[in-house]
Parts: sequence; C-alpha cells; structure tokens
Amino acid sequence: MTRTSLVTALAFVAASTLVASQEPLTWTAQQDHQNMKDQLGIKTLRPGPNGRAAAGAPDAANYDPEKANPYPNLPDPLTLKNGRQVTSARMWWDQRRPEIVEDFEREVIGRVPKNVPTVTWTLAKTVNTAVGGVPVIAKQLVGHVDNSSYPAISVDMQMALVMPAQATGPVPVLMMFGNGALPPSPQPAATGPASSAQQVIAGGWGYASINPASIQADNGAGLTRGIVGLVNKGQPRKPDDWGSLRAWAWGASRGLDYLVTDSAVDAKHIGIEGVSRFGKAALVAAAFEPRFAMVLVGSSGEGGAKLHRRNFGEAVENLTATNEYHWMAGNFLKYGATESAFGSRTANDLPVDAHELIALVAPRSVFISYGIPEKGDAHWLDHQGSYMAAVAAGPVFRLLGARDLGEKRDYHTATMPGVNVGLVGGELAWRQHDGGHEDRSNMTHFIEWANRLMKERR
Repeated sequence: MTRTSLVTALAFVAASTLVASQEPLTWTAQQDHQNMKDQLGIKTLRPGPNGRAAAGAPDAANYDPEKANPYPNLPDPLTLKNGRQVTSARMWWDQRRPEIVEDFEREVIGRVPKNVPTVTWTLAKTVNTAVGGVPVIAKQLVGHVDNSSYPAISVDMQMALVMPAQATGPVPVLMMFGNGALPPSPQPAATGPASSAQQVIAGGWGYASINPASIQADNGAGLTRGIVGLVNKGQPRKPDDWGSLRAWAWGASRGLDYLVTDSAVDAKHIGIEGVSRFGKAALVAAAFEPRFAMVLVGSSGEGGAKLHRRNFGEAVENLTATNEYHWMAGNFLKYGATESAFGSRTANDLPVDAHELIALVAPRSVFISYGIPEKGDAHWLDHQGSYMAAVAAGPVFRLLGARDLGEKRDYHTATMPGVNVGLVGGELAWRQHDGGHEDRSNMTHFIEWANRLMKERR
C-alpha cells in the first residue's frame, strides 16, 4: 500500500468512526419538512383541503362529483415511455414494469437503500391460548436489525405469529399491521362482532401481527430514528430516500423472511393486510414483494388505492404537508409546490398513479375494501377514486392471464357497485361493506375469495 492510499484509508476510517459516534439529529417534523423543501428548492407548498371545513369554505375539501376529475386521463400502464404499446407479458416484465417501479421509487414512495442491515429473528415466548374459542399456538418474535454500524439507534421489530393448534398441516397466513403482541390470555368475554383475528383463525388460517411503530415512527420527527434513521446514521433523508410507507413494507418483507421458515406456515400462501395508512403500506408491500400471494387493502385512500389525480376529499397536498409527508419520498413534495426553483407542479405531473401501484401486484391477488361514510369510512377517502383505479389496473391483470373486476366500462365512466355487492370473481376484487373505517366486515369475504383462488391454482 502506498503512503497516499494509506492516508486515504485512515481518513475514511476516522470519518466513519466520527459518524458512528454522532448522536442522531433531533428535529421536529416542521424542521425536517423544511429541510426537505430546502433540498428541493421549494419555497411554497399549496395547502391541502380541510376535511372538517364547512361546505363553501375556501379550504373545504371537494365532494362534488362534477368537479372531481380535473385531470381525467391517467398514465397508460401498458404504454412504454417511448410510446410503444405493451403487447405481451414479456414486455411488461422486462420493459414497462421496471419503468413504473423506477417512477414510484424515485418520485412517490422512495427507494430502499442498498445498505440496509440484516435482521435476525428470535423467539421470545410461546403460549398456548385461544382466539375466538379456537385453540392456538402463539409465538412472540423479535426481529433485531444489525446496528453495529451505528449503535446510537436500535430497531427491534415486534411480531406475533398465531397459528391454529389443531391444524394437520401448513396453513395460509395473513400478516396484519397491528400491535405485534400475543393475543390476550385468558381470552376476554366476547363482545361485539368478531375481530379480524378471530375470523382468520376461524377460517383455518394463521395470522401474524407486525407492529409498524417498531419499524419506523409515524411522524416526520422520527425520520432520523427507526430503520430510516439507522441507515442514514441519524441524518436527514435525501429526496429519493424511503418514507414510512416503504419502511413499513420493508419490515413486512423481513417478517415474511421468518414466516417462510416456519413449518406450520404454507409459505406459498402468505398475504398482507392493513387499514387506512396501513392499507397504503399493505398495497406498497404487495407491489414490491412478490412473495406475498395476496393483499387486503382496507380503506386506504390517498397514497393508497385512490387516484392522486382525483379532486375529492384528501389530496396530494395533504400528503405533502408536515403531518403526512413522512409517508412518502421527499421528492413527492414537488407535486404540491406552487413556488419553487422548478416552478409549480400538481398531481397531473406525477409520472404514475394509484392504478399502476395496484397493477404492480398483478397477476397476484388484490382485494380492495371500503366501508360506508354513514358508519365512519368518510367521503374523505374517495371510494369512487379507488374503484376507478382498480378498473384502470385491469388491463395489466388481463395481459398477465389474471381476471380483473369484470367491469365493462372504462375508468372514465365506471361507477362503484352497490354496498355489499362484491366483485370477487377474479384475482382483482372489490367490495364495499356496510361497516365503518375497518376491513373486519370484509374479512370473511376475503378469506372465501382467497381460498377459492388457492383451490383453483392447485
């Protein structure tokens, strides 16, 4: 080794040691948000609509269907950037899908860094208990992320795996974003409708509850902590770094790493589920993790199955504000900018939209679930906007030999079927139940749908 290369190597080691010894930044969400605006050259962001404002107020959200489609035409998922039509499955996998993935990673949800540390799962506890009266074996698991490169931040993912005790062989498992805890023992007295967990177990499946908060905080102040902060050694994100949605999805994939090693789990039939912001995360997880065989997307709204280009309820500008921007890549802020170094941009400038996120799951199985506003699944979520996205994703499912919703109209004119009317005949499914902001009311329908599809493939 020459003297120059030795000096360079020693300088690198010294710099790495200095970074590793630094404490992570402690910023408010407002400070972190401003830092990202500064990186992007954004001076002013448009304020998002207010879902609680009275109708007619200047900041009120739009709920008029006549004004809901200012940008009626969506990017075509089957047209390459060079204008060529995608006419075969090979063109989709080799050319078009990578284009869509790149756009989502760069502009919308962010990239998973190449240097993410490894995760080691350990079994903390095993209990024999019951869920809904059905005997189960429940395991408490901890996924420790190697933090030897930056000991100032620890990430220990919490997950519980609950399996029917009397199963005679491997069974399907639904991973659910939840509290990551063991079921209560003894089980509490039954009150109200059966929980999602109870319905899953009653259906002969197992479930895994994974705690997203143990992966990444649900706020902007936490972006210098959690898995995002660990990889960045406590420093701020770059514009194309991952946000919380992608981090939660990454954590679900690491939980999946464990599940496929458990002999009680049918490794080919593991699904992912979430509601609201975790419905967004479940869709992202399924889109980017091909080992998930199915996904139940519950009441996901803007940033999930709802079209960004729709002006109905929650909007892109809500996701670029300080209370939600952390879900997304920093670059997503550009689409809420009204004054910046690059001018003004809107949702219509996004290179992709929600229908293409749904299409990334194809030909695997997607069940999109909503409730009704009268029970608390608010108009804010734009149920119709998600239905349009599902319809617009249909051509990709068909190209890959899967069945779509069966809707004969295109997304411009298609309207939702009635409440409790399921379009569940294919790999792409839709059902609006008569409950609130939950997918518990669709869980039995989801399990029946998934069981039928699994039986068809055998």
